[in-house]
Amino acid sequence: MNFNSLQYYLFLPVTILLYYSIPVKFRTPLLLLLSYFFYMCWQPKYALLILTSTVITYACGLLLSSRPENKKVWLALSLTLNLAILFFFKYFNFAASLIEDIVGALNLTVIAPSLDVLLPVGISFYTFQALGYTIDVYRGKIAPERNFACYALFVSFFPQLVAGPIERSTNLLHQFKEVHSFSFDNIRDGALPLLWGLFKKIVIADQLAVIVNTVYAAPDTFLPSQLVIATVAFAFQIYCDFSAYSDIARGSAAMLGFRLMRNFNAPYFATSIRDFWRRWHISLTTWFRDYLYYSLGGNRCSKTRNYLNILIIFAVSGLWHGAALSFLFWGLLNGLYQVFSLITKPLRIAVQNALGLRDSNLALTFFRYVLTFALICVTWVFFRADSLSDAVYILGVVFGLIPPGTEQAFRLITMGLDMANCKMLFIAVAVLLVVDYLGIRCEQNDTRLELIINRTLIPRYLIYFILITATLIFGSYGAGYNPQDFIYFQF
Repeated sequence: MNFNSLQYYLFLPVTILLYYSIPVKFRTPLLLLLSYFFYMCWQPKYALLILTSTVITYACGLLLSSRPENKKVWLALSLTLNLAILFFFKYFNFAASLIEDIVGALNLTVIAPSLDVLLPVGISFYTFQALGYTIDVYRGKIAPERNFACYALFVSFFPQLVAGPIERSTNLLHQFKEVHSFSFDNIRDGALPLLWGLFKKIVIADQLAVIVNTVYAAPDTFLPSQLVIATVAFAFQIYCDFSAYSDIARGSAAMLGFRLMRNFNAPYFATSIRDFWRRWHISLTTWFRDYLYYSLGGNRCSKTRNYLNILIIFAVSGLWHGAALSFLFWGLLNGLYQVFSLITKPLRIAVQNALGLRDSNLALTFFRYVLTFALICVTWVFFRADSLSDAVYILGVVFGLIPPGTEQAFRLITMGLDMANCKMLFIAVAVLLVVDYLGIRCEQNDTRLELIINRTLIPRYLIYFILITATLIFGSYGAGYNPQDFIYFQF
């Protein structure tokens, strides 16, 4: 049941109606049952995996409290069992293939086993959310949850189950014990992010996917300029696709009275790679920071060790996204950017001071926007390419190191969309950037654009009308349309 499907927009109002209609004591069991139903619409049998992860982390949380003398044992047990399940379904074939290639390079022969299993949707998300709970209990940040239904709902809450945000127990768990009375304010607060998310997904991301899929399916048949356009298109596709899921999740939860964390904050207005990762997939970035980076010593160590810690974090982040060398390179390249930035920081400050440029200088800020975006686009090639060799080829062609595989004349229509759709996409992306920029300016004044809009009446309903109309007129759906799954479902 996708967020961009008709079934979901029958499921959501029924859920809201039932939730507010029944007695408070039955609401948690109701949401738990509906959350499992939501997940089982994809893969019924894999609901057992969520239940298994839930039982393991719930039991270990209780053991951490009742038998504190063995705290490290219970933490290790929770981590080991959950990561073993994740490894089996997501990384076993990758590891076996990698071992086979390494052994083959040594002129030895080994036939690695291969498992014919389907990757469970959202397994990386709910596994990390459950592990975060265990670590929080171990560190004493929260008391172990004794109500199993309440904890099970925390792991499987349907709005953010499949693709996040990866919620913290300190933020979400207590909300299931609060009484949420029906309020028009809740519906209002949820409507804007939900409609904005649908616009980004159906109007922008799914249309850009046509260009991206066409070019990246056969990169050797396109010119360097077309590869650049497709890569920039993917940068906006993945942003609109993933942030749309997070927005619809926040909107759906808000209608039920729950507040999920914000997962994106205008990432393409970042002024550095470090700033980008403060704005992109915030729930995962902070998860790695709080539960892995700090555990490795963070920056409370030598510079060399700190640089190594950064590379480890981004390498793990790359593998979290996918079991392929291209994802590993994507993560390491982001890590190398961070390390290079730290090493060159004194030199950059000296040059800036010598030129008399302040951080508030508009030209300098714009330059930082463009440079950061360009560097991120280079990393997106590894993320999107079908293989590491394809990524190397694309970058080689773009930077003139490899001759293009074709000499055909540049034609935008050969990339999958006609000119009318390309013009519409250009306008839609411009609107996206304007909204993100206004959001940044509002935050500089200690407020949020969503709150400003929700306090109005006529402008709010006008925005609703525009988003609904644009989605209906320009969205990708209808007869012959192959609906695009959200990109992060594969992780």
